[in-house]
Amino acid sequence: MLRGGRGVPLRRPVAAFLAAVAVVAGVAVGLVTANLGSPGLSAAPSVPRVAGPSPQPGSSSSTSPGGPPPSRAPGTSPTASPTPTPQPTPTTVPAPLTGRLVAPEVARRHPIAVMIDDLGAARPQSGFNAASVVFQAPAEGGIPRYMLVFQDRVPKSVGPVRSSRYYYIAWAAQWRAMYVHVGGSPQAMQTLAAQGQGQLVYNADEFRWGGQYLWRITERIPPHNVYSDGVRLRQLAKRVGAKDTVIQTAWKFRADKPLAQRPVGGRLEMGYPQNHIRYDYDRKTNTYLRSVTGERRQIDAADGKRVAPKNVIVMLVRFGPLNDGHYAQKHRLEATVVGSGPAWIATNGRTIKGTWRKASLTGPLRFYDSKGRPVKLTVGQSFVQVLPMGSIVTVKDGKVPTQQPKPAPHVTPRPAFVARPI
Repeated sequence: MLRGGRGVPLRRPVAAFLAAVAVVAGVAVGLVTANLGSPGLSAAPSVPRVAGPSPQPGSSSSTSPGGPPPSRAPGTSPTASPTPTPQPTPTTVPAPLTGRLVAPEVARRHPIAVMIDDLGAARPQSGFNAASVVFQAPAEGGIPRYMLVFQDRVPKSVGPVRSSRYYYIAWAAQWRAMYVHVGGSPQAMQTLAAQGQGQLVYNADEFRWGGQYLWRITERIPPHNVYSDGVRLRQLAKRVGAKDTVIQTAWKFRADKPLAQRPVGGRLEMGYPQNHIRYDYDRKTNTYLRSVTGERRQIDAADGKRVAPKNVIVMLVRFGPLNDGHYAQKHRLEATVVGSGPAWIATNGRTIKGTWRKASLTGPLRFYDSKGRPVKLTVGQSFVQVLPMGSIVTVKDGKVPTQQPKPAPHVTPRPAFVARPI
Protein backbone atom coordinates (compact mmCIF):
# COMPACT_ATOMS: atom_id res chain seq x y z
CA MET A 1 0.00 0.00 0.00
CA LEU A 2 1.28 3.49 -0.87
CA ARG A 3 1.30 6.17 1.74
CA GLY A 4 0.90 9.92 1.38
CA GLY A 5 2.16 12.64 3.58
CA ARG A 6 2.10 11.97 7.32
CA GLY A 7 1.59 8.28 6.62
CA VAL A 8 -1.85 8.60 5.06
CA PRO A 9 -2.30 5.75 2.64
CA LEU A 10 -3.14 6.60 -1.03
CA ARG A 11 -5.45 4.65 -3.09
CA ARG A 12 -3.95 3.03 -6.19
CA PRO A 13 -6.02 4.96 -8.84
CA VAL A 14 -4.93 8.30 -7.46
CA ALA A 15 -1.31 7.19 -7.31
CA ALA A 16 -1.44 5.99 -10.90
CA PHE A 17 -2.88 9.29 -12.08
CA LEU A 18 -0.15 11.29 -10.37
CA ALA A 19 2.55 9.07 -11.85
CA ALA A 20 1.17 9.58 -15.38
CA VAL A 21 1.18 13.35 -14.91
CA ALA A 22 4.79 13.21 -13.81
CA VAL A 23 5.79 11.22 -16.89
CA VAL A 24 4.04 13.61 -19.29
CA ALA A 25 5.65 16.62 -17.63
CA GLY A 26 9.05 14.97 -17.85
CA VAL A 27 8.67 14.25 -21.54
CA ALA A 28 7.58 17.83 -22.22
CA VAL A 29 10.58 19.22 -20.35
CA GLY A 30 12.88 16.89 -22.26
CA LEU A 31 11.45 17.96 -25.60
CA VAL A 32 11.85 21.63 -24.77
CA THR A 33 15.39 21.05 -23.56
CA ALA A 34 16.29 19.14 -26.70
CA ASN A 35 14.67 21.72 -28.96
CA LEU A 36 16.63 24.58 -27.40
CA GLY A 37 19.92 22.92 -26.74
CA SER A 38 20.51 20.38 -29.49
CA PRO A 39 22.83 21.70 -32.25
CA GLY A 40 20.86 19.96 -34.99
CA LEU A 41 17.52 21.54 -34.12
CA SER A 42 16.29 25.11 -34.34
CA ALA A 43 13.26 27.07 -33.33
CA ALA A 44 10.27 27.03 -35.64
CA PRO A 45 10.55 29.62 -38.45
CA SER A 46 8.65 32.85 -38.01
CA VAL A 47 5.56 33.42 -40.07
CA PRO A 48 5.86 36.27 -42.62
CA ARG A 49 3.29 39.02 -42.45
CA VAL A 50 0.90 39.62 -45.29
CA ALA A 51 0.69 43.25 -46.33
CA GLY A 52 -2.77 44.68 -46.52
CA PRO A 53 -4.96 47.61 -45.61
CA SER A 54 -5.38 48.61 -41.99
CA PRO A 55 -8.39 47.09 -40.21
CA GLN A 56 -11.53 49.17 -40.46
CA PRO A 57 -13.60 49.99 -37.38
CA GLY A 58 -15.83 47.11 -36.48
CA SER A 59 -13.79 44.53 -38.36
CA SER A 60 -11.53 41.88 -36.93
CA SER A 61 -7.85 42.87 -36.79
CA SER A 62 -6.84 39.29 -37.60
CA THR A 63 -8.47 39.32 -41.01
CA SER A 64 -6.12 39.67 -44.01
CA PRO A 65 -6.71 39.59 -47.79
CA GLY A 66 -6.98 36.11 -49.22
CA GLY A 67 -8.30 34.41 -46.07
CA PRO A 68 -7.31 34.00 -42.44
CA PRO A 69 -3.67 34.40 -41.45
CA PRO A 70 -1.48 31.30 -41.07
CA SER A 71 -1.81 29.74 -37.64
CA ARG A 72 1.04 29.73 -35.16
CA ALA A 73 1.76 27.61 -32.15
CA PRO A 74 -0.16 28.55 -28.99
CA GLY A 75 1.85 30.59 -26.53
CA THR A 76 4.28 32.04 -29.12
CA SER A 77 4.45 35.77 -29.87
CA PRO A 78 4.38 37.09 -33.45
CA THR A 79 7.77 37.89 -34.99
CA ALA A 80 8.20 41.46 -36.26
CA SER A 81 8.98 41.95 -39.97
CA PRO A 82 12.66 42.69 -40.65
CA THR A 83 13.52 46.38 -41.07
CA PRO A 84 14.42 47.09 -44.73
CA THR A 85 17.98 48.18 -45.37
CA PRO A 86 18.00 51.91 -46.19
CA GLN A 87 19.24 52.72 -49.68
CA PRO A 88 22.05 55.30 -49.89
CA THR A 89 20.99 58.70 -51.19
CA PRO A 90 22.53 59.41 -54.63
CA THR A 91 25.40 61.87 -54.25
CA THR A 92 25.87 64.74 -56.67
CA VAL A 93 28.50 67.47 -56.86
CA PRO A 94 28.79 70.64 -58.99
CA ALA A 95 30.51 70.17 -62.34
CA PRO A 96 33.65 72.36 -62.28
CA LEU A 97 33.00 74.22 -65.57
CA THR A 98 29.22 74.68 -65.41
CA GLY A 99 28.09 74.23 -61.82
CA ARG A 100 25.55 71.60 -62.90
CA LEU A 101 24.91 68.87 -60.32
CA VAL A 102 26.43 65.64 -61.61
CA ALA A 103 27.75 62.34 -60.29
CA PRO A 104 31.24 62.57 -58.73
CA GLU A 105 32.77 60.48 -61.50
CA VAL A 106 31.33 62.87 -64.11
CA ALA A 107 32.80 65.87 -62.27
CA ARG A 108 36.24 64.24 -62.56
CA ARG A 109 36.16 63.83 -66.35
CA HIS A 110 39.21 65.37 -67.95
CA PRO A 111 38.27 68.46 -70.02
CA ILE A 112 38.58 68.09 -73.80
CA ALA A 113 39.14 71.22 -75.94
CA VAL A 114 38.42 70.96 -79.69
CA MET A 115 39.25 73.58 -82.34
CA ILE A 116 36.25 74.23 -84.62
CA ASP A 117 36.03 75.87 -88.05
CA ASP A 118 33.92 79.00 -88.66
CA LEU A 119 33.98 79.44 -92.42
CA GLY A 120 30.66 79.45 -94.24
CA ALA A 121 31.49 76.03 -95.72
CA ALA A 122 31.78 74.63 -92.18
CA ARG A 123 28.29 75.60 -91.05
CA PRO A 124 26.25 74.39 -89.34
CA GLN A 125 28.88 73.06 -86.95
CA SER A 126 28.37 70.22 -84.47
CA GLY A 127 28.94 70.00 -80.74
CA PHE A 128 28.08 73.46 -79.38
CA ASN A 129 25.25 72.45 -77.07
CA ALA A 130 27.23 69.70 -75.33
CA ALA A 131 30.18 72.00 -74.56
CA SER A 132 30.66 73.40 -71.07
CA VAL A 133 32.55 76.46 -72.32
CA VAL A 134 32.91 77.89 -75.84
CA PHE A 135 35.60 80.38 -76.88
CA GLN A 136 35.42 82.41 -80.08
CA ALA A 137 38.34 84.61 -81.12
CA PRO A 138 39.95 86.04 -84.26
CA ALA A 139 42.12 83.75 -86.33
CA GLU A 140 43.19 85.37 -89.59
CA GLY A 141 41.66 87.06 -92.60
CA GLY A 142 38.88 88.44 -90.42
CA ILE A 143 37.54 84.91 -89.86
CA PRO A 144 37.17 83.82 -86.23
CA ARG A 145 37.51 80.32 -84.87
CA TYR A 146 35.92 78.40 -81.99
CA MET A 147 37.29 76.24 -79.22
CA LEU A 148 34.70 73.96 -77.60
CA VAL A 149 35.58 72.64 -74.13
CA PHE A 150 33.70 69.47 -73.11
CA GLN A 151 33.57 68.22 -69.53
CA ASP A 152 30.26 67.11 -67.98
CA ARG A 153 28.49 66.18 -71.24
CA VAL A 154 29.55 63.86 -74.04
CA PRO A 155 28.79 65.21 -77.54
CA LYS A 156 27.17 63.08 -80.23
CA SER A 157 29.24 64.73 -82.96
CA VAL A 158 32.01 67.35 -83.05
CA GLY A 159 33.32 69.25 -86.04
CA PRO A 160 34.60 70.38 -88.40
CA VAL A 161 37.91 70.25 -86.49
CA ARG A 162 40.52 72.79 -87.58
CA SER A 163 44.08 73.92 -86.79
CA SER A 164 45.56 75.23 -83.56
CA ARG A 165 46.67 78.69 -82.46
CA TYR A 166 48.87 79.56 -79.51
CA TYR A 167 46.36 81.72 -77.59
CA TYR A 168 43.74 78.95 -77.66
CA ILE A 169 46.33 76.63 -76.12
CA ALA A 170 46.84 79.20 -73.36
CA TRP A 171 43.11 79.30 -72.57
CA ALA A 172 42.87 75.48 -72.58
CA ALA A 173 45.94 75.28 -70.32
CA GLN A 174 44.00 76.40 -67.24
CA TRP A 175 42.40 72.92 -67.25
CA ARG A 176 45.38 71.12 -68.86
CA ALA A 177 42.77 69.94 -71.31
CA MET A 178 43.29 67.43 -74.06
CA TYR A 179 43.69 69.75 -77.03
CA VAL A 180 42.24 68.37 -80.29
CA HIS A 181 43.25 69.98 -83.60
CA VAL A 182 44.38 69.40 -87.20
CA GLY A 183 47.90 70.80 -87.45
CA GLY A 184 48.40 74.48 -86.63
CA SER A 185 50.58 77.54 -86.84
CA PRO A 186 54.36 77.05 -86.37
CA GLN A 187 54.15 78.83 -83.00
CA ALA A 188 51.35 76.53 -81.81
CA MET A 189 52.99 73.36 -83.12
CA GLN A 190 56.29 74.19 -81.42
CA THR A 191 54.48 74.83 -78.15
CA LEU A 192 52.61 71.52 -78.38
CA ALA A 193 55.80 69.61 -79.18
CA ALA A 194 57.55 71.06 -76.13
CA GLN A 195 54.67 71.30 -73.63
CA GLY A 196 51.93 69.10 -75.01
CA GLN A 197 52.40 66.13 -72.70
CA GLY A 198 50.46 67.64 -69.83
CA GLN A 199 52.66 70.63 -69.03
CA LEU A 200 50.14 72.97 -70.70
CA VAL A 201 47.75 70.61 -72.48
CA TYR A 202 47.68 67.06 -73.85
CA ASN A 203 48.35 67.21 -77.57
CA ALA A 204 45.82 65.31 -79.74
CA ASP A 205 46.68 66.08 -83.37
CA GLU A 206 44.66 64.58 -86.23
CA PHE A 207 47.96 64.06 -88.05
CA ARG A 208 48.81 61.47 -85.35
CA TRP A 209 45.39 60.09 -84.37
CA GLY A 210 43.30 60.49 -87.53
CA GLY A 211 41.49 57.44 -88.91
CA GLN A 212 40.76 55.95 -85.49
CA TYR A 213 39.63 58.80 -83.24
CA LEU A 214 39.01 61.46 -85.90
CA TRP A 215 37.86 60.92 -89.48
CA ARG A 216 36.92 62.76 -92.66
CA ILE A 217 33.33 62.73 -93.85
CA THR A 218 32.39 62.74 -97.53
CA GLU A 219 29.48 65.18 -97.23
CA ARG A 220 31.84 68.17 -97.06
CA ILE A 221 34.97 69.18 -98.90
CA PRO A 222 38.41 69.39 -97.23
CA PRO A 223 39.55 71.00 -95.01
CA HIS A 224 36.04 71.39 -93.53
CA ASN A 225 35.33 67.70 -93.09
CA VAL A 226 37.24 66.38 -90.03
CA TYR A 227 34.89 65.09 -87.32
CA SER A 228 34.83 63.04 -84.13
CA ASP A 229 32.41 62.22 -81.30
CA GLY A 230 32.44 62.22 -77.54
CA VAL A 231 32.94 58.49 -77.06
CA ARG A 232 36.07 58.39 -79.21
CA LEU A 233 37.42 61.59 -77.74
CA ARG A 234 37.11 60.11 -74.26
CA GLN A 235 39.01 57.06 -75.50
CA LEU A 236 41.67 59.27 -77.03
CA ALA A 237 42.08 61.15 -73.73
CA LYS A 238 43.14 57.90 -72.10
CA ARG A 239 45.58 57.18 -74.93
CA VAL A 240 47.37 60.52 -74.53
CA GLY A 241 47.46 60.30 -70.72
CA ALA A 242 44.74 62.83 -69.87
CA LYS A 243 43.42 60.94 -66.85
CA ASP A 244 40.25 61.81 -64.99
CA THR A 245 40.94 63.63 -61.74
CA VAL A 246 39.56 66.24 -59.37
CA ILE A 247 39.33 69.60 -61.16
CA GLN A 248 39.66 72.84 -59.25
CA THR A 249 36.72 75.16 -59.86
CA ALA A 250 37.82 78.64 -60.93
CA TRP A 251 34.37 80.17 -61.47
CA LYS A 252 31.52 80.71 -59.03
CA PHE A 253 27.96 79.76 -59.96
CA ARG A 254 24.46 80.54 -58.74
CA ALA A 255 20.97 79.34 -59.59
CA ASP A 256 18.59 80.91 -62.10
CA LYS A 257 16.68 83.91 -60.84
CA PRO A 258 12.94 83.38 -60.34
CA LEU A 259 10.94 84.19 -63.44
CA ALA A 260 9.37 87.26 -61.81
CA GLN A 261 12.84 88.81 -61.34
CA ARG A 262 14.01 88.27 -64.92
CA PRO A 263 13.82 91.10 -67.44
CA VAL A 264 11.85 91.16 -70.64
CA GLY A 265 14.01 91.74 -73.71
CA GLY A 266 17.73 92.50 -73.79
CA ARG A 267 20.41 92.06 -76.42
CA LEU A 268 24.19 91.93 -76.95
CA GLU A 269 25.92 92.48 -80.28
CA MET A 270 29.56 92.33 -81.34
CA GLY A 271 31.39 91.22 -84.42
CA TYR A 272 34.39 90.13 -86.42
CA PRO A 273 35.04 91.24 -89.99
CA GLN A 274 33.53 88.00 -91.31
CA ASN A 275 30.96 87.19 -88.62
CA HIS A 276 28.51 89.40 -86.74
CA ILE A 277 27.27 87.89 -83.46
CA ARG A 278 24.00 88.65 -81.72
CA TYR A 279 22.51 87.33 -78.47
CA ASP A 280 18.84 87.88 -77.60
CA TYR A 281 17.89 87.24 -74.00
CA ASP A 282 15.03 84.79 -73.54
CA ARG A 283 13.21 85.34 -70.27
CA LYS A 284 11.44 81.99 -70.12
CA THR A 285 14.58 79.84 -70.45
CA ASN A 286 16.98 82.39 -68.92
CA THR A 287 19.33 81.90 -71.88
CA TYR A 288 20.87 84.03 -74.64
CA LEU A 289 19.66 82.93 -78.08
CA ARG A 290 22.61 83.11 -80.47
CA SER A 291 22.60 84.29 -84.09
CA VAL A 292 25.52 84.61 -86.52
CA THR A 293 26.02 86.16 -89.95
CA GLY A 294 23.92 84.34 -92.51
CA GLU A 295 21.90 82.46 -89.87
CA ARG A 296 19.15 84.21 -87.97
CA ARG A 297 19.13 81.29 -85.57
CA GLN A 298 22.34 79.37 -84.95
CA ILE A 299 21.58 75.64 -84.79
CA ASP A 300 23.81 72.84 -83.53
CA ALA A 301 23.89 70.20 -86.27
CA ALA A 302 24.53 67.47 -83.69
CA ASP A 303 21.11 67.78 -82.01
CA GLY A 304 19.20 70.22 -84.23
CA LYS A 305 18.62 72.65 -81.33
CA ARG A 306 19.20 76.36 -80.97
CA VAL A 307 22.55 77.47 -79.54
CA ALA A 308 21.65 79.36 -76.35
CA PRO A 309 24.19 79.68 -73.51
CA LYS A 310 23.33 80.70 -69.96
CA ASN A 311 26.23 83.16 -69.75
CA VAL A 312 27.90 85.44 -72.31
CA ILE A 313 31.29 86.97 -71.51
CA VAL A 314 32.89 89.51 -73.84
CA MET A 315 36.59 90.19 -73.21
CA LEU A 316 38.83 92.65 -75.05
CA VAL A 317 42.38 91.46 -75.76
CA ARG A 318 45.36 93.01 -77.54
CA PHE A 319 45.99 91.31 -80.89
CA GLY A 320 48.81 91.94 -83.32
CA PRO A 321 50.60 90.36 -86.29
CA LEU A 322 52.39 87.13 -85.50
CA ASN A 323 56.03 87.48 -86.51
CA ASP A 324 56.49 83.89 -87.65
CA GLY A 325 57.88 84.68 -91.11
CA HIS A 326 54.55 83.94 -92.80
CA TYR A 327 52.42 86.93 -91.90
CA ALA A 328 52.41 88.33 -95.44
CA GLN A 329 50.84 85.08 -96.68
CA LYS A 330 48.89 83.80 -93.66
CA HIS A 331 48.13 86.97 -91.65
CA ARG A 332 48.31 85.01 -88.41
CA LEU A 333 47.88 86.81 -85.12
CA GLU A 334 49.16 86.71 -81.60
CA ALA A 335 47.31 87.84 -78.51
CA THR A 336 48.06 88.98 -74.98
CA VAL A 337 46.69 86.09 -72.95
CA VAL A 338 48.38 86.78 -69.59
CA GLY A 339 47.32 89.99 -67.91
CA SER A 340 43.97 91.76 -67.68
CA GLY A 341 41.53 93.80 -69.72
CA PRO A 342 37.94 95.02 -70.02
CA ALA A 343 35.06 92.56 -69.99
CA TRP A 344 31.27 92.48 -70.08
CA ILE A 345 29.51 89.67 -68.25
CA ALA A 346 25.87 88.90 -69.14
CA THR A 347 24.05 86.48 -66.87
CA ASN A 348 20.49 86.12 -65.51
CA GLY A 349 19.34 88.77 -67.99
CA ARG A 350 21.65 91.50 -66.72
CA THR A 351 24.98 92.72 -68.14
CA ILE A 352 27.73 94.31 -66.03
CA LYS A 353 31.04 95.91 -66.97
CA GLY A 354 34.11 94.39 -65.34
CA THR A 355 37.54 92.94 -66.07
CA TRP A 356 39.18 89.66 -67.01
CA ARG A 357 42.42 88.49 -65.38
CA LYS A 358 44.83 85.65 -66.05
CA ALA A 359 48.03 85.53 -63.98
CA SER A 360 49.91 82.81 -65.87
CA LEU A 361 49.61 80.38 -68.78
CA THR A 362 48.24 77.63 -66.56
CA GLY A 363 46.43 80.03 -64.22
CA PRO A 364 42.64 80.31 -64.47
CA LEU A 365 40.88 82.96 -66.51
CA ARG A 366 38.69 84.83 -64.03
CA PHE A 367 36.10 87.61 -64.27
CA TYR A 368 35.47 90.45 -61.81
CA ASP A 369 32.88 93.20 -61.45
CA SER A 370 33.66 96.92 -61.31
CA LYS A 371 34.51 96.64 -57.60
CA GLY A 372 36.96 93.78 -58.09
CA ARG A 373 34.67 91.07 -56.75
CA PRO A 374 34.50 87.66 -58.51
CA VAL A 375 31.44 87.45 -60.74
CA LYS A 376 28.92 84.69 -60.12
CA LEU A 377 27.74 83.02 -63.30
CA THR A 378 24.45 81.21 -63.77
CA VAL A 379 24.64 77.42 -63.65
CA GLY A 380 25.09 76.18 -67.21
CA GLN A 381 27.06 76.83 -70.38
CA SER A 382 29.24 79.93 -70.93
CA PHE A 383 30.27 81.55 -74.22
CA VAL A 384 33.46 83.64 -74.12
CA GLN A 385 33.65 86.15 -76.96
CA VAL A 386 37.24 87.37 -77.40
CA LEU A 387 37.56 90.62 -79.37
CA PRO A 388 40.46 92.94 -80.23
CA MET A 389 40.88 96.12 -78.21
CA GLY A 390 38.75 98.91 -79.63
CA SER A 391 35.95 96.61 -80.78
CA ILE A 392 32.41 97.91 -80.46
CA VAL A 393 30.16 96.01 -78.07
CA THR A 394 26.47 96.92 -77.96
CA VAL A 395 24.64 96.06 -74.75
CA LYS A 396 20.94 96.61 -74.18
CA ASP A 397 19.40 95.13 -71.08
CA GLY A 398 15.69 94.46 -70.77
CA LYS A 399 13.43 95.58 -67.94
CA VAL A 400 11.83 93.57 -65.16
CA PRO A 401 8.05 93.89 -65.45
CA THR A 402 6.43 96.01 -62.76
CA GLN A 403 4.29 93.97 -60.42
CA GLN A 404 0.76 95.33 -60.73
CA PRO A 405 -1.30 95.10 -57.50
CA LYS A 406 -4.19 92.70 -57.78
CA PRO A 407 -7.58 94.45 -57.75
CA ALA A 408 -9.68 93.91 -54.67
CA PRO A 409 -12.54 91.45 -55.19
CA HIS A 410 -15.86 93.11 -55.99
CA VAL A 411 -18.32 92.94 -53.09
CA THR A 412 -21.95 93.94 -53.55
CA PRO A 413 -22.87 96.31 -50.71
CA ARG A 414 -25.65 95.15 -48.47
CA PRO A 415 -28.64 97.50 -48.06
CA ALA A 416 -28.57 99.55 -44.92
CA PHE A 417 -30.70 98.24 -42.05
CA VAL A 418 -33.52 100.58 -41.13
CA ALA A 419 -35.24 100.18 -37.81
CA ARG A 420 -38.99 100.39 -38.06
CA PRO A 421 -41.42 100.90 -35.21
CA ILE A 422 -43.37 97.89 -34.07
